[in-house]
This record gives sequence, C-alpha cells and structure tokens, in this order.
Amino acid sequence: MKDVIIIGGSFAGLAAALQLGRARRTVTVLDTGRPRNRFAGHSHGMLGHDHKPPLDILVEARRQLARYPTISLVTARAESVSGAVDDFRVITDDHERLRARRVILSYGVVDQMPDVPGFAENWGSSVIPCPYCDGFEVADQHWGLVWSGPQSMNQVRLFHDWTDRLTVFGNGHDITADIRADLAGRKVPLVDGRITEIARHGSHGATIKLDIGPDVAVDILFAHPRNKPSVNLHDELGLTTVNTPTGIALKTDERRETSMPGIYAAGDLANPGIPSVTTAAWQGAMAGIFVQQSMLV
Repeated sequence: MKDVIIIGGSFAGLAAALQLGRARRTVTVLDTGRPRNRFAGHSHGMLGHDHKPPLDILVEARRQLARYPTISLVTARAESVSGAVDDFRVITDDHERLRARRVILSYGVVDQMPDVPGFAENWGSSVIPCPYCDGFEVADQHWGLVWSGPQSMNQVRLFHDWTDRLTVFGNGHDITADIRADLAGRKVPLVDGRITEIARHGSHGATIKLDIGPDVAVDILFAHPRNKPSVNLHDELGLTTVNTPTGIALKTDERRETSMPGIYAAGDLANPGIPSVTTAAWQGAMAGIFVQQSMLV
C-alpha cells in the first residue's frame, strides 16, 4: 500500500508529490498528460518560470521528481476511487488496482468551448481568459470582453490597469440599464448581438462577427466559458462542491481536505477564485504538506 495516490499530474499534483517525496512518503501520481493550459504558448507570473511554455515547465518538474525514489509517475487515468481513510482503492483504465492511505484529487477542469466557429481554434492565442496570465504582453492594445454575467463588470474595472481601450460584447445577454450607464460613463463601448464567428488576423488579433451590425476588430479577446471537472470521481465519492460563476469547484477546508476524510483536493478543481499556475502549485504544495501531517502518529 502506498501512502498517497495523486490523481492528476499537472502543476498542483506534481507540487504535492514533491513535498511528499521530500518527506520520504510513498506516492503514485496518475496523469493523462492533458493539462488545461496546454493551449497556451507561454506561462506567465510564476516566479522563476515566467514566459516559459507550460509543457516545458512540466517536463522539467517531472525530471526533477525522478530523483526521489518514493515517487512513481504513471501515465494512466483513474476510473474509480473507493474505500475510506487509511484504505483507499483506485482502479485505473488499464485495470490496475492501487491502494493508499490518502488521496489527492488534482485532475483539474476542462473548458467548455461554445459552438462558435473560431472560438476553440483561437483559444489560448487570440481568445484568452486571464489578464494576470497574458495581460502584460498585450497591454495598451484594444481588448474585447465577451459578457458572461454580472461578474463581467469586475473584469471591466480590472482591465483598466492594462488598457484604456476596451469593447464589451453583450453576446445576447440582457444587460441592465444601470450597467449600460456604468459602461457609458467609463467610455467603454457595448456591442449588442450574438457572436457568430471569431476570425483571427495576425499573431494577436480577432475579428468578431455578429448576427446584427458590422464586424468588430480587437487585438485580443477575453472570454470566460464555463468549465467542468475533467472526470467525475468527486460525484462518485459524493464530495461537497461549491458553485462559481463559471462552473463548480470542490469544497475544501483550510487544510485542503474535502468533505470526505482522507481525500484532499488542489488546483483548478478546488479553486473558485482566479486560476493560475502559481495558485495551483501553491495549493498542491500545501495539500502535500497537510496530507503528510495527517499521517503522523
């Protein structure tokens, strides 16, 4: 029996494994090799790794973990989790049966692309979600924002630190008169109509085609599609979740433990705030530390 099985080997999972390996705990990391930010050309804002391709950072992380003899990195998908604290059982997609005292869920989320031609194709390049991740590289350019709900007004205020040229696309939402007045007061144009296509021009740029009115060109388009956990193990376990503006997240306590004793969660799967590589790595490291402490006698 292992001490810990980590399901998901991106930034959160590997950060957890590092802490546990350094504590000489036995760990198996299961991963499918499809991190959420694989579409991004570069990762930003992570100290020591700023402006590096995210897949390169993960390759280096796995290379560094290889020096810890108690860590096993396995390419596999976890199909089921059962059991209880000190005796969890995981079955993989190749029918291997694993046992561990603790489990860390870090399998992340997948973004649900809308059925708009050009959206998925440009995701991570000219259509992006996070100003902290990519805002510096496109500062002072003409930004577009796809309205996704009342929370989008917070984005309007936030974006001002990077640019004073912003166009909001209502995309069929019923935007109230007070919000329209607020946008007008900020001199932020609001374009009504549904987006029918996103056509890319140049390395950073998008032409927004609408069902009514002329096309609108912007240098970069920010959008926040809904997401969902990449697998449903949390549902099978009956773990408590919380609703967020873009999907659901696993509820954890201050020690990263979920509603089931012995099962912990980290990364985008358990982060209802602003997802980032830095946040994922921090949460994973803390999950690893708290899991190790939970097994002390």
